Amino acid sequence: MRLRLPAERPTEPPTGYKIAHPVLSHDGTRARFTGVSLGGALPYGVVADAACVYGRRHRPPARLCDCGFHCVHERAAAEALLCTAEHRGAVLLEVSVLGAYIRYERGFRYARQRVRTATVGPCACGAPASALADAGWGRPGWRALTAACAGCLHGRTAVTCAGFARLAGAGLRVVAGGGWPAPVAAAVAASGAPTGPLAGPEGLGVPELAAEAALLQARLDWFQTQLARLGERGPGGLGHG
Repeated sequence: MRLRLPAERPTEPPTGYKIAHPVLSHDGTRARFTGVSLGGALPYGVVADAACVYGRRHRPPARLCDCGFHCVHERAAAEALLCTAEHRGAVLLEVSVLGAYIRYERGFRYARQRVRTATVGPCACGAPASALADAGWGRPGWRALTAACAGCLHGRTAVTCAGFARLAGAGLRVVAGGGWPAPVAAAVAASGAPTGPLAGPEGLGVPELAAEAALLQARLDWFQTQLARLGERGPGGLGHG
């Protein structure tokens, strides 16, 4: 006879950690996440309910199935998953485990979750990220995003961390784990501006506004480069020849 562990009734939702790819809808109006393994084809929102990816009619997490959301107990265990080549572009999520769950040695399998925080790693060049940019792949209707610094955007579809959080909604917090670029940090420090939240309808802080400015500047630099190239070609390059 197999003994079962006693049912848990926590006073607060357990916390877990996982990795996922941030995605942006094709029209740029919605932000979601998509998993890195089972169920990766189904983008989910900040607050979401799991469904059985095998199409069975039971409610996740069923004991005789492996459906449901998955996460690990320790942050370090989730961060270790980011070391593999196929997961380098993913972000680290801190989640609240809601609804029914099954506890395992290393993590949970559960029915419902709330993503509280998404931590974005550095750009592929090693610089701290100032935006999430088109990663070059996606799902039907969704573009996958990856961390990018202002110098590596090159005109790609992109959204700042604060912008992604606004599109995702439900109180999601998105942070750049690598810190802010040195020029931005120096400019903020030299300005003497307060580092707390700024007053305003959107409640953005100085780092978020600095990232928005860096993204706009990168796009402006890209357009200026394109205009310069067209100017070097002469009138024919502008389509009048």
